[in-house]
Amino acid sequence: MKIDAHQHFWKYNPIKHAWIDENMSIIRKDFLPSDLKPLLDQEGFDGTVAVQADESLEENEFLLGLAEKNPWIKKVVGWVDLCGKNVQADLEKYSDNSTMCGFRMILQGQPPSLMADTAFRKGLALLEKYDFTYDILIFPHHLEASIDLVKSFPNQPFVIDHLAKPYIKDGKIDEWAENIKVIAGFDNVCCKVSGMVTEANWDKWTKADLTPYMDVVFEAFGTKRLMFGSDWPVALLAADYPKNVSIVKNYILSLSTNEQADVMGLTAAKFYGIS
Repeated sequence: MKIDAHQHFWKYNPIKHAWIDENMSIIRKDFLPSDLKPLLDQEGFDGTVAVQADESLEENEFLLGLAEKNPWIKKVVGWVDLCGKNVQADLEKYSDNSTMCGFRMILQGQPPSLMADTAFRKGLALLEKYDFTYDILIFPHHLEASIDLVKSFPNQPFVIDHLAKPYIKDGKIDEWAENIKVIAGFDNVCCKVSGMVTEANWDKWTKADLTPYMDVVFEAFGTKRLMFGSDWPVALLAADYPKNVSIVKNYILSLSTNEQADVMGLTAAKFYGIS
């Protein structure tokens, strides 16, 4: 099974999607299943995991509705306010929906200290009760707080989105790499090989720019805990879908068939419960 473990859909709204600034005009439009399906077929993917792009309960219903009409959207990673007073009721609501596999909050826009907040941790603790995963969306300066978080919840399945967004454009790697090696030491943590091109120079990135960062995560996590994600359509800022897929496909050519299968789908299927 081949799975794109990280992609988004939206009906563009300048208020809801205010993070899409003037430099991102190429993605200031609707992106829906009919836009993605031909690309998946072209690259031989069996399905995807649709991930929230807006922090609202309405986003959950939007994505679940798309998945109901498009069975190849295998799972949805939604949003709930883990710090909110209604978090248990929200999780209870989705606990019977087999398509909703987990949640994420956009921590990259928050101070790292939020991960130590009592309310946040109380909400996060409920995910295990309902058998939900958690996607960690962060920048490198959040990694130390994330290490403490995953250490504190050893039975909670976590996955780091986009390699924790290393500073590829600036060529910074050492501190990020050290922290990646530490967080990879926790067996409950996986990592998505995704989102690299948008952390590089959008117009001038090369394979050589990305390779050192992939070297780090492949050595740290191994293929059983790595999963490919396209980050479509955000990645269109720097690469079209086939080119984005080729980055990882070409990198893993020297690996065994089984190891390649892990990265391109089996790890995601196991982590998110895709059958």
